[in-house]
Amino acid sequence: MNRSEKQELVESLHKTLSDATLVVVTKQSGLTVAEVTDLRRQMRAAGATYKVTKNRLARLALKDTPCQELNSLFTGPTAVACSKDPVAAAKIAVKFADSNEKLTILGGSLGDRKLDVAAIKALAELPSIDALRAKLIGLLQAPATKVAGVLQAPAGQLARVFGAYGAKGEAA
Repeated sequence: MNRSEKQELVESLHKTLSDATLVVVTKQSGLTVAEVTDLRRQMRAAGATYKVTKNRLARLALKDTPCQELNSLFTGPTAVACSKDPVAAAKIAVKFADSNEKLTILGGSLGDRKLDVAAIKALAELPSIDALRAKLIGLLQAPATKVAGVLQAPAGQLARVFGAYGAKGEAA
């Protein structure tokens, strides 16, 4: 890799890290190409990216980004998972790490806050943005349906009373 290719890689990684809401740094030792491909596929499906990095180039790319405090995590065979969704990359990385001991989560950042492994795992347990939006819409719609039901109940009772009087009058 020549100097200009390295510069392009650093700029590309810098842009990715700057735009990401969540960055998860992982250690991958012994993962096969098929396993890494599977992990990348899962990340892409969730709207995240997964990139194996050269530590020296990653440290250069971290400068002037919200996650620049992650410098110390880049030792050994590392990779970075990034997503704009605050939980997507964490969910996939934790799920994959639980099923494959070759992937270890080292830490990450959410915006400009550095996160440890426990915080990344806690993030992974949260519902996604889409699930939270669905719950919120459900909560907002629930009162409207209850109000409609309450408003329809007296009319229904009134109709039953009139029906009963009508049936009583016809019987007499």
